[in-house]
Amino acid sequence: MKYPLRRTLTGAFALVFVVSLPVTAQSLVSSSLPDSPGYAQQAGTSTTETTGVIEGEVTDSHGALVPGASVTLSEKGHAALHDTTTDSAGHFTFKALGPGSYSVLVAAPSFKTYFSPDIELHPGEHSEMPAIALAIATADTSVDVSADSTAVAEQELKRETQQRIIGIVPNFYTSFVYDAAPLDAKQKFKLNAHSVFDPTIFLGVAITAGLEQERNTFPSWGNSDAASYGKRFAAGYGDALLTHTFGYALYPAIFHQDPRYFYLGPTNKMSTRIRHALLNGVLTRGDNGHQEINFSHLLGSASAGALSSVYHPASDSAGYLAGVNLGVGIGGSALEAIFREFVWPHFTTHVPSYANGKTSQPASTKP
Repeated sequence: MKYPLRRTLTGAFALVFVVSLPVTAQSLVSSSLPDSPGYAQQAGTSTTETTGVIEGEVTDSHGALVPGASVTLSEKGHAALHDTTTDSAGHFTFKALGPGSYSVLVAAPSFKTYFSPDIELHPGEHSEMPAIALAIATADTSVDVSADSTAVAEQELKRETQQRIIGIVPNFYTSFVYDAAPLDAKQKFKLNAHSVFDPTIFLGVAITAGLEQERNTFPSWGNSDAASYGKRFAAGYGDALLTHTFGYALYPAIFHQDPRYFYLGPTNKMSTRIRHALLNGVLTRGDNGHQEINFSHLLGSASAGALSSVYHPASDSAGYLAGVNLGVGIGGSALEAIFREFVWPHFTTHVPSYANGKTSQPASTKP
């Protein structure tokens, strides 16, 4: 039997192929443009209903103004996010808003992310928020999972599911916010669903199945008709679905571990960044903020490998496949993390300006 190692390596080449697809000038220009600072008038909504305004001021805990902070506005029931930054006076404004329930997320380097309570905006209303005082982020502290941190994580999750390499290939599992709020169990499964049902996954599996059909991988399935190709496609997608769901959703929910890669960024030493990436397959961040052995990924790879014996031709044992998948998973995660740390950040779209990894620069408490 051709075990999952070949499928994994072939799939990697398929991913590189997808990443290398040509991008039109229009898509490149569009992805480089900043997001709109407010909602445009929605179709079917009268002008009098889209004159609402939400504005506010951002300071630090000492009352000093914080210019350049990223402010994200979201509306309950809508997936779209809208951004602006605070001006030199720490002020921000969102205009042309329709009635609805809104929330504001404020983020700035070296500060803890702030998430507002719901803001109920009536038609044409001008809402001025109380001054937002950002707390200074402290390094290596435990994370308290609260209603506020869950709401912050939800907003960050929306951001991450918009991240794509050259606007095509998902980069959902890279958190460019190093001190991101932990995901709860529901959010981990939601992120997994975004990944395993993304069209690029099916494209990668289709390419891999086609290559296996040509090479006659799993000879007992044949290689001359649609049925044999369908078996390879179904097995390939089954491998991806099991590996991802076990390692990135189910076990992370059970062990309270975060399935994402946390980008360090260029303000850190090269040796530190390389070590951080290479250890990604065996170490991860717990929901409590501490570094832990990555039981989620290790068990996820082994479990998926063992279960793949159910639908693959019966020539290798479940234990053998579990071991192979585990070894490939550890090495693959390390290689993938190197790309996440050093390559993909240069090509990933929809990364907000404040999300630049771990900064070693202390926060200023004076304007």
